[in-house]
Amino acid sequence: MDRIPENCPVDDALGVLVGKWKHMILLYLLQEGTKRFNELKRMMPGITQKMLTKQLRELEDEGIIQRKVYAQVPPKVEYSITEYGRSLEPVLQAMHEWGVKHTMRRDVKQDQIKSS
Repeated sequence: MDRIPENCPVDDALGVLVGKWKHMILLYLLQEGTKRFNELKRMMPGITQKMLTKQLRELEDEGIIQRKVYAQVPPKVEYSITEYGRSLEPVLQAMHEWGVKHTMRRDVKQDQIKSS
């Protein structure tokens, strides 16, 4: 990897992705398509309404997801991944694969410590 650390935009990328729930929101929208707010909330039982709103707004501000409001009563709002947001799919896949390997490695190390 031939990058100059102080000029590397990894901080920008992490700024978009970092958030306890952002990866889950993105994975649900990538895998299952358009969802309403309450559908997303039900899929993530531990998230508060305030936090879900915050994370969705941040992703929307970055152009990763789009929010569509329907003029009806009661109001209907749907969230979907944008084409630009779809470009994160291989990044999330790579992070998932690395996470699986890391978890396995950590578990092996913990087992070795316990058995010594």
